[in-house]
Amino acid sequence: MPMVKKSISITDRQADWLKSQIASGHYGNESEVIRDLIRRRQAPGESEQEIEQLRAALDKGLKSGFSYRSLDDIWEEARREIPAKHG
Repeated sequence: MPMVKKSISITDRQADWLKSQIASGHYGNESEVIRDLIRRRQAPGESEQEIEQLRAALDKGLKSGFSYRSLDDIWEEARREIPAKHG
């Protein structure tokens, strides 16, 4: 596959992060790191909206406090709610 050469500007912090990725042994050079980041963004997966919905649900859960219900009780409630939302 032909390569296109690009020039980008990054912050010192971002440059340090790139160097740490190479030092970890996962990548051979900065271009490999950048190409991997681009591939991950191009891959099908959660949309930004889905990610925000997940974050909101996690935040709601953390703010709801401690529960004394058993895991089985929680799953049973979730199973009852699913048909109601999609029925």
